[in-house]
Amino acid sequence: MAVQTTFNFDQMLSSAREAYGEELFRMAEEGIDFVFTYTDNVAPSSSAGKLLSKYPERCFNFGIAEPNQVGASAGLALSGLTVFSQVFGPFLPLRAADQIHTDIAYNKVNVRLIGTHAGVTAAGGPTHNCIADLALYRAIPNLTICVPADADQCCKIIRKSMEHVGPMIIRIDRGGSPNVYASPDYEYEIGKAIETLPGKDLTLISAGSSVYWSMMGAKILKETKGIEARVIDMHTIKPLDVDTISKCARETSCIVTVEEHSINGGLGGAVAEFLLEHGFSGKFKRIGLPDEFAVLGDPDEVYKYYRMDPQGIADQVLELLG
Repeated sequence: MAVQTTFNFDQMLSSAREAYGEELFRMAEEGIDFVFTYTDNVAPSSSAGKLLSKYPERCFNFGIAEPNQVGASAGLALSGLTVFSQVFGPFLPLRAADQIHTDIAYNKVNVRLIGTHAGVTAAGGPTHNCIADLALYRAIPNLTICVPADADQCCKIIRKSMEHVGPMIIRIDRGGSPNVYASPDYEYEIGKAIETLPGKDLTLISAGSSVYWSMMGAKILKETKGIEARVIDMHTIKPLDVDTISKCARETSCIVTVEEHSINGGLGGAVAEFLLEHGFSGKFKRIGLPDEFAVLGDPDEVYKYYRMDPQGIADQVLELLG
């Protein structure tokens, strides 16, 4: 059964980049034991800045030395601590890949790497786009990969991660994304996808901010063509909720993935691998950034250019359905 969601774009903006700091601050106020490592881009005025101000003894600044930060976070975790480590997302997988692989994942430590500015939301062009990280993370053993759809879900992941054993990636965008969920009163479980919109004609499987764009695309399909698209929030990329994928494949026979990542190696690749290995013979398409360095522009302009905006998603679905 689908949960209660919202299409109210203008009044439902929020920032996961602020939300994670607010949740960490609340947890610290409750006496929950953890430490926080961070890079220079945490402003004193931000929600995470409040944590630094009130609890400086549990916060460690590593400047712009991301590999050192990730390696030190592993050391802190090996001493028995749970570590939340916020890193500028485009640099996390590229500069600290060795430390993620060998220090974090190999040792199975309780580090939650929070990678911000995911996809093209840094708006800094090809060098600052974060479009290949999921492909790297998926290939590294022991990593759990979570991509919250909105700010509230980011808080749920932060809170749930305290019960999780082992390393985790939490991938969030720069901020200012629409809320997917109209109410926080829904059950969240790491590794269990959520149906945000029912539908019988096809399934859109998304993660992160693309969940909202998929819902808007589904709305266009329903209003203009009478096509009912089911939308799935696949907030956990690894472990993948294969039971939900199997159910959608049986019931709709047409699967489309939507993600703010290269079409190579991310959510679309993970879903395609599972479907083909299990005999899927329906229609399938990956919507995401093509195999090229993305054009420079505001994120919304980039989404429209690559037909990842709601209208572009709807148009690509219609092309697939013929």
